[in-house]
Amino acid sequence: MADVKKVALELECANCGTTSELTPVLTYVHQGEEKYICMHCLPMLIHG
Repeated sequence: MADVKKVALELECANCGTTSELTPVLTYVHQGEEKYICMHCLPMLIHG
């Protein structure tokens, strides 16, 4: 089997701009568009 190198995507929070290298980032869909949000900004998304 050939060695396969995984490339980690660096996702960016739609709210604060932090990357998945620094903090966990979740994916969500809003109006048909896929976006990302970090754990720090998640309560703001939930509670408005």
